[in-house]
Amino acid sequence: MTIYFYSTTDKYGCFSNFSRHAFGLDNNYWKTSEHYFQAQKFAGTAYEETIRRAETPKKAASLGRSRRFPLRSDWEDVKDEVMRRAVLQKFQTHADIRETLLSTGDEEIVEASPYDYYWGAGQDDSGKNMLGIILMEIREILRTEQDNC
Repeated sequence: MTIYFYSTTDKYGCFSNFSRHAFGLDNNYWKTSEHYFQAQKFAGTAYEETIRRAETPKKAASLGRSRRFPLRSDWEDVKDEVMRRAVLQKFQTHADIRETLLSTGDEEIVEASPYDYYWGAGQDDSGKNMLGIILMEIREILRTEQDNC
């Protein structure tokens, strides 16, 4: 069985970067993994802080997608690792959602975004589903951490 998620109100809504699961990372407090991810496009600038302070993950996403300011030059090279770090920290911080992720066993996890062909599956399931892949990688890390306790 494949597990699909997209909306934060779905059964697996905690897998969304818009889910309200705050965490600390890089000496800052982040309201959501979306805030962290979008802000890292502008790491080391005042705009990073503007995104970090955004009221909602939707606003953080909008600010991060703006091209009013230039993206960091290495963004395409580091964006997957930035997402990995955010997702790992989110699930290490919150036991309830960590258990939800671990409860998925070895099922495939797919972000059912009809719009995103990189992080999600896209309209026709031809997308890369990188967020789903990262969630499955994080699930393995958490499983190993749990086994080593």
